[in-house]
Amino acid sequence: MSSAADLAPNLVPVSPLLGTWRGDGAGSYPTIDDFVYTEEITFTDVGKPFLHYVQKTWGPTGAPMHTETGFLRIPGNGSAEFVIAQPTGQAELCEGTVHAEGDTVVLEFTSTVLNSTTAKQVTSTQRRYEFTGDSVVSTFAMAAVGQPMTHHLRADMRRA
Repeated sequence: MSSAADLAPNLVPVSPLLGTWRGDGAGSYPTIDDFVYTEEITFTDVGKPFLHYVQKTWGPTGAPMHTETGFLRIPGNGSAEFVIAQPTGQAELCEGTVHAEGDTVVLEFTSTVLNSTTAKQVTSTQRRYEFTGDSVVSTFAMAAVGQPMTHHLRADMRRA
């Protein structure tokens, strides 16, 4: 794992994110049954002024549920950008803020979503990640399939 000293200067505030995080989550949405899952996210330094991101989830039996990948950019002045691609036919351009103090980093985003013609239609999303020490809480809301912005996912993860 890279150290803060090895990172591009703009990434130093988010250096606590580096590594793999894993834990339990729960999901709900008005159009589906509630569910539980295991989530894993990984942030990797690739030697450029952005971090590579990979997310995976599994159901209670270990069957894969979802995955996504992308890039976290920290342009400066407290702004953050997250570009995410999903195999379900969506691409998210998330823009928001980063607040870093001590061992706590909070990222908050709203997004513009592009949908392929065969994908379920997602209008917009909101993502929040709060990293504190060796734990992170991730929440995700979306406006999709005719529903207004609604809470969808929450995961509590620990550094793996």
